[in-house]
Amino acid sequence: MRAAVAVAFGRWHAWRAAMRAAGALAIVASIALTFATPAAALEVGDTVRLPAVQLLDGRTVPPEHWAGKPVVVQVWASWCPFCALQNPRLQKLYDSTRGTPLQVLTISIDKDQKDAVGYLRQRGYTFPAAMDTPALRAAIGPRKGLPELYVIDARGKVVQKEVGEMLEEEVAALAKYARP
Repeated sequence: MRAAVAVAFGRWHAWRAAMRAAGALAIVASIALTFATPAAALEVGDTVRLPAVQLLDGRTVPPEHWAGKPVVVQVWASWCPFCALQNPRLQKLYDSTRGTPLQVLTISIDKDQKDAVGYLRQRGYTFPAAMDTPALRAAIGPRKGLPELYVIDARGKVVQKEVGEMLEEEVAALAKYARP
């Protein structure tokens, strides 16, 4: 009986040591992921595939929607003064290129979706807008500033990147991507 108890105690002790090691390994892995270098932001020449996107109006846009079309992607926030200057220009671009292959997608980084929805509604913006998601961050990478704008061609290559406010004529010039 004493031998059986000793064996059981030995097994329990070994199991406990293994669980401690597994826990320590999990903690180390968690710390490594926390402090890991984030994915690099998209740069001109990179290829990107946009994920499915849940728009603020409730529609879901599948990844296939973006495939084979040029897309202007802008990251913004309701509290960003430079976004407030650029968004009317983007609305004009969106209105002037409707019916062309050029797609527009804006991504709000507001913490509360209500802030983004209220901002769009108050200003009458109708361009497609979504909240930032892990899938979008994985596709686009970390932010370098606001607003941040990418033009992705029909093959999925980034052909233009702008960080910071663009002037009216610069945003209007993006209409060139609407032509095949």
